[in-house]
Amino acid sequence: MDLLSAAYGATSDDDADGTPAPSLATRILPSDAPPPPKRPRWEPTPYLPPRPLSAPLQAAPPLSAPASGRYVSKRERALLAASPVPVGSATPLPPPIAPEFDSPVVGSLADSNIRADILHSLRSQLKHGSSNSLPLTLSVSLRSHTKAVNSVDWAPSHGHLLASAGMDHTVHIWNVWNQGNTTARVLKYHTAAVKDVRWSPHRPLLLSGGFDCSSRLVDVEEGKEISVFKEDQAVEVIKFNPSNSNIFLSGGSKGSLRLWDIRSGLATTEFHKSLGTILDIEFSADGKQFISSTDTTRSNISENSIIIWDILRQVPLSNQVYTEAFTCPCVSKATIQAKQV
Repeated sequence: MDLLSAAYGATSDDDADGTPAPSLATRILPSDAPPPPKRPRWEPTPYLPPRPLSAPLQAAPPLSAPASGRYVSKRERALLAASPVPVGSATPLPPPIAPEFDSPVVGSLADSNIRADILHSLRSQLKHGSSNSLPLTLSVSLRSHTKAVNSVDWAPSHGHLLASAGMDHTVHIWNVWNQGNTTARVLKYHTAAVKDVRWSPHRPLLLSGGFDCSSRLVDVEEGKEISVFKEDQAVEVIKFNPSNSNIFLSGGSKGSLRLWDIRSGLATTEFHKSLGTILDIEFSADGKQFISSTDTTRSNISENSIIIWDILRQVPLSNQVYTEAFTCPCVSKATIQAKQV
């Protein structure tokens, strides 16, 4: 033991000056080096209460296009495709293509675009009452038919609509109050000249008859043909029954008078008396009788030119109402009332 203590306890040649040898830590780190930083202490995230449902949600900003050369993931591409194009984008959407309809509808049936003079006249009538005086100036000129006009009829439920039938195979519906285009509808369902046109008393339906041996019922609002009533003669005149708008009467070039039901599309009654061409027909106020005017009769030129008919019994009540050797192209309800008195 004495030998070991003497060997390790003696100073070496390097320590001849008596200075102690530096430790391992002293050799590695210089004496003026700062101490190593401490590891940051972990602190838990504070709890935040959930947002109430009543708070408005902020809309997510629109996704912008990715920069050129940057990789775009599949999910980001899907989000870009689903996001709307922002207003003012450099690539606007193409304008929508208007659908094409094969419909004879032009213009408008609405009475909102009223001319100033007509509006003033209507307001004056409401303020001072209706006037029976005739207008001194031309109110409106309706020019669209290419041939002669055979018949006109005002709509009973729409005072601004007028229907006209022409030799150009068309039926025109006019919006006479419109400031711009007065042609509201042009119906081209007939294949020959249209001789007469009548409005339904209570519905926006228009009935027309012509030389194509047919009467046609059209829904004016939709511009669609509802029914076609075929005959063996050219239709000269048509009238709705005032007590039943589902029934109308037609008279033709062969002298036949027929009652039609628009619900079934069939003729319910036919009146025969060897008449000539029917010129005009008119119902009584109660719809139980009607009067017919013909060109000539096949038996006697001075008889049967005007006949009053009973619809229920299907027989003529009088055939000596008008005995002149001239035709009577027009009859009215006033004529019927005068003859019944």
